[in-house]
Amino acid sequence: MSRFSLSDRAIDVTASRAPLLHAAAGGFSSFEGWVRNHNDGREVDGLEYEAYEELALAEGERIMQEAIDRYGVLAASCVHRTGNLAIGDLAVWIGVSSAHRDEAFRACRYIIDEIKHRLPIWKKEHYLSGETAWVACSHTGRAHEHEPPHTHRPHREKAHG
Repeated sequence: MSRFSLSDRAIDVTASRAPLLHAAAGGFSSFEGWVRNHNDGREVDGLEYEAYEELALAEGERIMQEAIDRYGVLAASCVHRTGNLAIGDLAVWIGVSSAHRDEAFRACRYIIDEIKHRLPIWKKEHYLSGETAWVACSHTGRAHEHEPPHTHRPHREKAHG
């Protein structure tokens, strides 16, 4: 089963989430990127995503494996849309299951940041004015680069008082 996929159809979140259910999982984190009606002060009417499919799929799989290795999560999956999307459509879905919530959150963040930075997926915005423009998809923060790799941390009780 591939962990990263491209789809020219609406993302089925329930079906995408199903393979991530594990009896050993105590945490699950997901990210949904939606098409919004504005960007950089302009009113957006919709988006169009294009991808260099072969390279995007290969690099996407590498990113998913990196997240699993780096954060020690049980499973991770991502679906990214291609084609024409309307306002409110789901453009990208990421799910991560893990023994603990922290690793799931961090792996999810790592995946979206790396996808936006590394994948050959291009976004064209369609504006209400009738104009269109290709926009950069690599403007996310890179805070995770300074995070240490996954390490086992024993559970500690909080002191009350």
